[in-house]
This record gives sequence, C-alpha cells and structure tokens, in this order.
Amino acid sequence: MATKLKKGMLVVRAWLVISESGESFIEEIGKQSIMKRTGLPARDLRALDPVLSYPSSILGRDRAIVVNLEHIRAIITAKEVLLINFNNPLVAQFVQDLQHRIVFDNTNVIPPQQVCGFKATDHSGSEMEETAGATWGSSSLNTHHLSAKNLTKRRALTYNSVDMKNQEIEGEGANSTINVPVAACPKVLPFEFKALEACLESACRCLESETRTLEEEAYPALDELTSKISTLNLEHVRQIKSRLVALSGRVQKVRDELEHLLDDDNDMEEMYLTEKVAARAVDQISTTEEVYVGKHEVDDESVDDHKTGDCSEINTSVEPDIEELEMLLEAYFAQTDGILQKLSDMSEYVDDTEDFINIMLDDKQNQLLQTGVILSAANMILNAGIVIVGLFGMNIHIELFDGKPIQFWETAPAILIKAQWSHVLLVHQLKATNGRTP
Repeated sequence: MATKLKKGMLVVRAWLVISESGESFIEEIGKQSIMKRTGLPARDLRALDPVLSYPSSILGRDRAIVVNLEHIRAIITAKEVLLINFNNPLVAQFVQDLQHRIVFDNTNVIPPQQVCGFKATDHSGSEMEETAGATWGSSSLNTHHLSAKNLTKRRALTYNSVDMKNQEIEGEGANSTINVPVAACPKVLPFEFKALEACLESACRCLESETRTLEEEAYPALDELTSKISTLNLEHVRQIKSRLVALSGRVQKVRDELEHLLDDDNDMEEMYLTEKVAARAVDQISTTEEVYVGKHEVDDESVDDHKTGDCSEINTSVEPDIEELEMLLEAYFAQTDGILQKLSDMSEYVDDTEDFINIMLDDKQNQLLQTGVILSAANMILNAGIVIVGLFGMNIHIELFDGKPIQFWETAPAILIKAQWSHVLLVHQLKATNGRTP
C-alpha cells in the first residue's frame, strides 16, 4: 500500500515510475503534481485509490490512460507508467513482466533504415533519409532544417500508415516528390500499448489462475457431495459457490469494459498517446515555420504557403488507424470470454449438482412419508384392538364372562390375528396404490 506523507497541507503518495527504457524508481508525488503531470481530473485519480472499491475500467484521456483492472491500478502516459499499489506481490510480478517486455523490444528492434527506409528527393537533387520511427514521433526527426516546402511532407510521414503503397506527396514545385516503397515495414507498438498489453495480460493471468484453482477444488467437492450428503460437504460447496459468483462478476466486468472499448472507436483513438504527442510537436513546428516564412518569404510565394498550410491542416486532422489496438483488445476479450465460459460451465455443474441433491432429498422425504403412513396404519389397527379389549374390560354383566376360561383364550388370539392381517392388507394396498401412481 502506498504510503502517505503529510507535508503541511499537501498529501504525498509514493508511486512506482517505470520509464520507457524499462528503468523503475519510487517517487513521492502529490495529487496536484500528478494531475499536472498526466492531465487527469481528480475523479480519475479517485478510481486508483487502493482504499476505495471501483469497478474495472480502462479510460483513455488526452495525455494518459487510466487502468483499473483487478490488482493493476496504473496511469500510462506516452513516456512512463505510474503504479500506486506497487507493494502488492501480483503488481511486483507485473512490473517484472513489463520491464522484461520493454527491454526485449528495445534490444530486438530492427533499424527502420534497413527495413522500410525511403528517400525524399527535392528539385535540387538532394536526398533526405526518413524512417518509420518518425511515425511515432521519435527524436530522429531533424527539426532544425525544416522549410515551408517540405513541411507538408513531414506531416504526411507522421500520420500516414506504414503500410502505404507507392505514392507521391507533392510539396512546393513540380519536381519535389517523396517516393515510398511498396514493402511494408513491421510497426513497433508504442510504449503506451506495450504497457496496456502488460496490464491486460497480468489481469487475465490472475483471473485464469483463480479460475483454474477454483476448478481443481470445485469439481471434486461436488462429486463428493453427490456420493455423500453431509453438513460438512454442503458447507464446502456453499463456500465454493460464493467464490464462483464473485469471480464471475469480476471477469464479467473486465469483459464488459473491453467490449465497451471495442464498440467505441473514439475511445480507442484517445489511447494513441504517442501519435498525439507527435501531432502536437508537428503543430508546434508548423506554427514556428509559418512565422518564419511570413517574415522571410517573398510576396510571390504567399499563395504556395497558403496551400501548404491548408494541406498541413488536413493532414493533422487524420485519425489514427485503430486496427492494431483493436486487435490487441480483441485478443484479451477472447481470453476473458473463454474464462467466463469456464466459469459458466462450472456454474451449470453446480446447478446440476443442486438439482441432483434435491432429487435425492425428495426421494428420502418420500420414503419417510411412506414409513410414516405405515406406522400410522399400524397405530390405527392397534387402537382398534385396544377398543375391543376395552369393551371386554367394562364392568358390566354379560354371558361371555360367565363362560369357561377357554373362551377368553379363543377371543384374545383372534383379535391379535385379525389386527395383524388387517395391517398386512393395508400395507399391501398402499404399495399397490403407490405403484400405480404416475
């Protein structure tokens, strides 16, 4: 749990910061500093408070992505990841995975000049090397020698897809063209998507592990309950069902959040932080160049400058291609859907076991009712014999009492035999009636 340190009126929390190079360090940052650093409102920061309980959510903002998935409570920017509950063992594992992912990508990346570099040739015959790294706004862009005539080219390089075919982007003059090769270069995921993928993978791995553990415990317990109904087994199954309902709700929330993102293209566009940073840099360069051109260009070039500005505005409004993010989210949506299906199958198995137990209990109840009816019939016949005995025990004078003793021994066994036969006939009649009942 992140610690809180009060310095006057300022509350400072300890955050674990992971940079885009994979380095991590703990930094104490105040709430206002976080809001200024990430551009997030206070309500988004409350969703990351470990003390509060908020549903799973992935929020795309102008300069950051807020991730609240299971044990992951993070703020992702284009350059770093901030974690608040870094003392959690599951979060520690997530940090290691993220650092390993970043280091692996950084050490195994292919230089873009060798894969999909292309040359831009202007009317003077000079060649200008450009790489796919410019797509993500890398520092390799040479911003010190931009001119108004190649500003449009730079905008197109920033926003066009790396899978573009051969095309010509015209700047000032008829001979100024950029030739792009047909071969597509492998696009490297931006930092925010690497971090988002690590968050989704960690959350899905946690849910998958809990589901597997619950499966290993639930199915044997349910089978044991069907073979032997006892208070201990019933209590064990009740606890398993409670855990199953809670876990299903958590998985359903994650699945619904991914489905919501996949259904809304605008939310996915908001998550392209690196492209938005590159767009801001291009806009800033555009503003600087327009001021410079306005001061130094001659009057007869003002028309071409105006056209260049119009083309630049069109290019900066190009929406990012959300296909790669959509594919990333769809993969984990399918994984959460599979986990939810496992939990659904387990829930059906629990329901089937409950139905089977209820049938067994109903059968036991029917047997008890049948036994009760038999005992009631025996009691009725016994009471009939007692009535007859009571009649003979009355203090009245009848001729039977004046007879020989042999008459008593004839009467008493006859009553007992008739009572026994009456009981047997009644039980047989009940069984015959029960056998004919549909």
